Amino acid sequence: MACIVNVTNGPLEQQEIDAYIARAIDKYGREPRQIDITVDGDEVELHYHFPKQPFHRIRRITGYLVGTLDRFNNGKRAEEKDRVKHTIAQ
Repeated sequence: MACIVNVTNGPLEQQEIDAYIARAIDKYGREPRQIDITVDGDEVELHYHFPKQPFHRIRRITGYLVGTLDRFNNGKRAEEKDRVKHTIAQ
């Protein structure tokens, strides 16, 4: 993915811009979609914009926190199938 970089209030060398992208990857574990850099003398203000990540639902089933049941063995699958599912009466 190519990171879009917007620099305002002054020029920056490409080496410094690359360092800010590397900092984001080290700090957040992923490359930002866009970086807004505002230059204020010797200081810079950074705003990182990341793409939205999908939400993975995690449930507690038979005492385990799981997202899906695909890693359960046959015994755990049978236990999940036989469990009593509670509902709220209205």
